[in-house]
Amino acid sequence: MDNQFNSYQDLSNVNSGSDVRSFFNSVFAYMGGALAITGLVAYQFGNTPELMNYLILPTGGMSTLGYVIMFAPLALVLIMSFALNRLSIGVLAGIFFLYATLMGASMSFIFLIYTAASIYKTFLCSSLLFGTMAVLGYTTKQDLSGMGRILSMALIGIIIASLVNFFMKSTMMEYIISLVGVVVFTGLTAYDMQKLKEIAQTEGHAMPKNKLALMGALNLYLDFVNLFLMLLRLFGGRRND
Repeated sequence: MDNQFNSYQDLSNVNSGSDVRSFFNSVFAYMGGALAITGLVAYQFGNTPELMNYLILPTGGMSTLGYVIMFAPLALVLIMSFALNRLSIGVLAGIFFLYATLMGASMSFIFLIYTAASIYKTFLCSSLLFGTMAVLGYTTKQDLSGMGRILSMALIGIIIASLVNFFMKSTMMEYIISLVGVVVFTGLTAYDMQKLKEIAQTEGHAMPKNKLALMGALNLYLDFVNLFLMLLRLFGGRRND
C-alpha cells in the first residue's frame, strides 16, 4: 500500500495547512473508529463464553468459523488494495470497518491467554510508543524512504516466519519474531506518517484524497495493532503463569 502512495504524488503543488489538517482528521477518524470497533468486539467475544464457543471446539481446537474469521481479514485487505479505483469511498469504508470487526473477533483469544491487566498495560505502552513514532515521522526532516523499503522487506520475512511457526509452534521463534516485529512496526509507523504527510501536502493525486486518507488509516491501524500484539507476546502476563 505504501507503493500506492508513492504513485499518487505530484510535488509541484502544495496544499494549505487547513487541507493538511483536514486530511489527517480523516485519517485518524477512520483509524480511531476502526480501533474502537476492534477493541469492543475483542472484549465482547473474549469475555462472553457463548460467543467464544462459536470459535473454539469442545475439544479445544479452533472451529471452522474460527479459521474463517482468522483469515478473512487478509482477503478484505486484498480487495481494498486491488479494487481501490473501482470501489466507492462508502464501500471501502464499509469493508474497512468489517475488517476491523473481524480483527476484533480474531483478537479475542488474547483474553483467554493473557491477564486483563497486562492487556491494558500493553495497550497503553503501545499507544505511547505509536504516538511518539508518529510525531517523529511527521516532524523529522530526514527522508525515511530507504528505511521504509528495508522494513517492508523485513515485514515479508516476519509474515513467512509466522506462517512457518504456526505449524512449528516454537516458543523461541515466536520470541524472535515478536522482538523483530516491535522494531519493524515501530519504524513503519514513522515511515507511514511521513508518507501521509507528503500526500497531505501535495495536489495532483490520481485518486481522491478521501480514499487515500482511508488507506492511510488502514496502514496506521495495522502498524498499531501489530505493534500491540508483538509487545503483548513479549511482555504480556499469561493466565497460566
